[in-house]
Amino acid sequence: MDNTPPMQKIIALYLERELPRINAFLQAETDRLDESVRPPIQHVLAAGGKRLRPLLTLLAARALGAEGDKAYPLACSLEMLHSATLLHDDILDEADLRRGRKSAHIVFGRSETILAGDVLLALANRLVADYGQPRLTAILSEAIMRTAAGEVKEIANVRNTELTNEAYLDIITGKTAYLFQAACECGAIIAGSGPEIEQAAHDYGLYLGIAFQLVDDALDYVSPSDVSGKPSGGDLREGKLTLPLIGYFNSLPADRRAELEARFRDNALSEVETAAILDEITRLGLADRTREAAGKYAERAREALRSFPDRPEREVLDAILHYVLARQK
Repeated sequence: MDNTPPMQKIIALYLERELPRINAFLQAETDRLDESVRPPIQHVLAAGGKRLRPLLTLLAARALGAEGDKAYPLACSLEMLHSATLLHDDILDEADLRRGRKSAHIVFGRSETILAGDVLLALANRLVADYGQPRLTAILSEAIMRTAAGEVKEIANVRNTELTNEAYLDIITGKTAYLFQAACECGAIIAGSGPEIEQAAHDYGLYLGIAFQLVDDALDYVSPSDVSGKPSGGDLREGKLTLPLIGYFNSLPADRRAELEARFRDNALSEVETAAILDEITRLGLADRTREAAGKYAERAREALRSFPDRPEREVLDAILHYVLARQK
């Protein structure tokens, strides 16, 4: 008996048709690259992933009336941008695993991986520039800048126990949500939509991206490594303040909070203390509260989606909101 939720089936059916074409396009473009930079790029792309960003571009474009294959290069440029950020992020985070496989910098070296990420960024920009529409290039460039700025802010606030919820939200909007926003807004532009619908696509993507990262941050505390493909509690060990940990520190009595925050800032927590914090975050339901916050942003995305025409792709975009909130990895 198939117990797959209906919303997940809707996405699966669309992906079954589109994923091979997305992967074939990515493969064809990377095969044209110089063989010296190809291995790290093929490594990160072969790791799979959800291909959510290119899918969003295709869905937004088709929901708003774009026909044929016009959106494929644009859609795949978003996956290249995302993959470039993954190559760079894993080096910054000193992450050994990506989607259950060794990270590219572990296999190929740091310098080679950094430069391969740069090549992917350049290739993505060239694909967008080929459309000859300056607004597409401007939106993608802005998304790259804001993503990088979000990453810089995150690094600057490692082990900063004074980080507020508002500052945290600013970080995740930058490092994650702007690429989602760009994916959807560019899809609307290529479909020839007017300003009102373009704004709706912008809002849908932005709020979806915030919800996605909130769920990601919740999963870091509760999803087993054999499901997520990365160690549980990685953010805590790396000194990243996300909503579950901010909530945990806020729940402590003043004296205990001061002591624990000092040890956290000094990177002096033992593995026993780290495990205890992970257990407490689960017991207090702080990961669940983070998911609830994601649900509020997903509802804002759903409100923006109501401006879209009543087409099958709008149903898939709505299903993606359900998927993002329910995902376990």
